[in-house]
Amino acid sequence: MIRNPRRRNEPLDHAELARLLPAPADPRLAADRQHLLEDHLMNEIHQSDHTPAPSPTRRPLRRAALIAAPVAAAAALALVVSLGSPAGPDAAASPKLVKAPVVQIEEGSTVQLASTVREIAAAATANATPQPGPGQYIYIKSRVSFMASSFNGDTGESATWVQPLHDREVWKSPDGTKGWLDEPGYQDKGGITLDNNDPRKQQTYTWLAAQPADPDALLKFAYSTVNGTRDRDQQAFNEIGSVIREQLVPAGLAAALYEAAGKIPGVVVVEHAQDASGRDGIALARLDPQTGERSEWIFDRESHQYLGSRGVQIREVNGVKPGTVVERTTIVTRAVVDAKNQRPGVGQATA
Repeated sequence: MIRNPRRRNEPLDHAELARLLPAPADPRLAADRQHLLEDHLMNEIHQSDHTPAPSPTRRPLRRAALIAAPVAAAAALALVVSLGSPAGPDAAASPKLVKAPVVQIEEGSTVQLASTVREIAAAATANATPQPGPGQYIYIKSRVSFMASSFNGDTGESATWVQPLHDREVWKSPDGTKGWLDEPGYQDKGGITLDNNDPRKQQTYTWLAAQPADPDALLKFAYSTVNGTRDRDQQAFNEIGSVIREQLVPAGLAAALYEAAGKIPGVVVVEHAQDASGRDGIALARLDPQTGERSEWIFDRESHQYLGSRGVQIREVNGVKPGTVVERTTIVTRAVVDAKNQRPGVGQATA
């Protein structure tokens, strides 16, 4: 449990709470992800007050919304919310947060960018991906860890914590209308529905399969999704990253997406980056100038297949020290299965 000790017994009002907090950073979450996070945290607040919590309203998912607690959206609520509390009435208690790992920062370079992108694109083209049929589901299992943070208004001290590495399983229908998420300890016991009657804003498998494998067209689309005052190039990079992280992407289109990412200003190659499983690979990466976090997509050094992702703090922002690993993911399995909640078995296609 992460709480801020109060200096007196009476409750804090909004003005006092705002005075104690540092100036907020620009949110690093897309609107859909932040809405889901707010629903989740408000549910926890109701639980902690021992009052019945209303079922959170599920908003349409644009993509694979990662229900986690990154600093930008959760720092203020971390003062009054127990981050170890369950997500809902049927959830088990969440595992205790652990200190975020810290790594040596390796400088990125554009010297090998063009050749690395070519190798990654070629590997993607050669990787035959299964094609889901009617009634089937795309299954993705990963291991993930995301960040939360605490700030003590009395002492000015902050600490950076992360979730322990844990399994996350997602099932999605090709058209995006049906889905399920199972993330033990972080969602209701047994999982939560991702059903969506209006998947038009998602990058579903059906939508992806209909797109031309044209890097310039895909890059134009990525930039068409940006909004607000955040860095446009970073938003475009994140848009592509969100597609490749938790979706089954047709081989030719995956290659074109990597080629599109290589055209974004500020993208570099990091020669050594580890995914959540500790596998060392080469990364395509970009530093967000507003959050100070470098997003890294990690690929196997020999096969150039996608392994997972990592977020590393490059410069201090909101008390998060340079070298802090603020998120880690690794892909365990991508497959096509015959039913929601079914796991891959013998004879089923995997990617």
